[in-house]
Order: sequence, then structure tokens, then C-alpha cells
Amino acid sequence: MMMPENGHRAHGFSSAFFLDSDEILRELDLEGDETFMDAGCGDGHNAIKVLEDYNHSGTVYAVDVYDASIEDMETYKKENNVENLINIEADITEGIPGVEDASVDVVLMVNVFHGFKASRKIDEAICELARIIKPNGKIAIMDYKAWDVPNGPPTPVRSSPEEMEEFFAKHNLKKVYLNEEIGEDIPEGKSHYLIMFQKK
Repeated sequence: MMMPENGHRAHGFSSAFFLDSDEILRELDLEGDETFMDAGCGDGHNAIKVLEDYNHSGTVYAVDVYDASIEDMETYKKENNVENLINIEADITEGIPGVEDASVDVVLMVNVFHGFKASRKIDEAICELARIIKPNGKIAIMDYKAWDVPNGPPTPVRSSPEEMEEFFAKHNLKKVYLNEEIGEDIPEGKSHYLIMFQKK
């Protein structure tokens, strides 16, 4: 397994190798005091970047179903004496324990959503995101474009922005932003899109 720069293990291939965290996080317009969640944090590089460069006085949740990811984030927390990091091992489709209703300002999910489509648990995942987000909060989903290209997940589990909008609308979440020119440069164009939702 290749290890990202922060030395953490990840269940899948870390996006740290091909996506720019700063490019992603600048999209969120963080003010520095938010309650932020990296949902499906993997090796935690985005959560760590938020802690170190973007969100000095807020709270950061790192959530992942993979126990090794959370163990490594706990090691990071202890070694760096980080008090505003909360690590949670959880399957988002089954609920995130310890996170209250309407308590999170920003949820970021990078290269995770297609997994819910693969497991046929889209509604369960969105229902939980809708539960934890504040009324004026943002749910930012970044995933692969629905192209038939070699890199990334199989084409059938990819979703277009239009499909995403339909999925979230069922849970009273409206699209408020879309950037289709983000991610890795591949022959077909930019590899990803980032879409944001808020409660209606």
C-alpha cells in the first residue's frame, strides 16, 4: 500500500496523490471557526489540512468506517496535541454517533459518494447528512464525473450533477453551487466536479 505524506493508512487509494486539498478547501470559503466534518476521511489529509491551515478555532470531525483510519487520526491528535479534532469510526449510512442534529456547519465528502451508490444506500447516507447539517450549513460532495474512463470507480456507480441534485432534493436539500472544472487533469478534461447543497 502506498502511504501518503502524512503517513496514515487508508482503506482505498488516497486522493492526496492526485487531488489538491487547497483547491478543494478554497471552494468552501471557511471562516476559521466552523464545525467541519470530513465525512469518509480516509487517511485524513483533508481534515488535517483544515486543522492546520483553515479552521483554527472551530471543531473538526474526521469520520470513517475503516478502523485503521480512525486509529491513525487518533495518533495524529495525540502526537500533535490537537484538542479540536474529534475522530469517529462510523458507517454514515447507519448514523454517526455523538454528532447532534443540526450541529455541523460544513460537511466535505471527497471520492466517497459513489460508494453509497454501489451499496444502494444513497438515501440512508443523505438522510444522515441532512440530520447533522445546520439550516444554513453546506454539504460539499466532490466525486468523479460520470465518464467511462480508466481511472476511478466503475462507470455504473458514478453520478452526474443532475442525478446528485435529484438524490438530495428528495431530502429537502437544494443545490447551491456547482464547479465542474476541478480535480485532476485527464485527457477528457477535469476529472471531478464539486457540488454543494443546503437545506431548503
